[in-house]
Amino acid sequence: MHDIESSVQGFTAELDPGEPSTSTSAGPDEVVATHVLVPVEQVERLRTLARKSRIAQSEYLREAVDDLLRKYDAAAK
Repeated sequence: MHDIESSVQGFTAELDPGEPSTSTSAGPDEVVATHVLVPVEQVERLRTLARKSRIAQSEYLREAVDDLLRKYDAAAK
């Protein structure tokens, strides 16, 4: 598998991951763009799934984030 960390050497995040977003106007139904690095194999598989199911990749990614947040919210309790 491709080593992601070696691919992003020299990359510097502009925001501290622990800091809240600088946008205070976003409501619960608004969306914001974000940038993530994903291994090529996962991108290809997600693209194939989206084409076959006719469900947008972004929908699958939002679902994955929701699942991850639920997982860690449950673990924190």
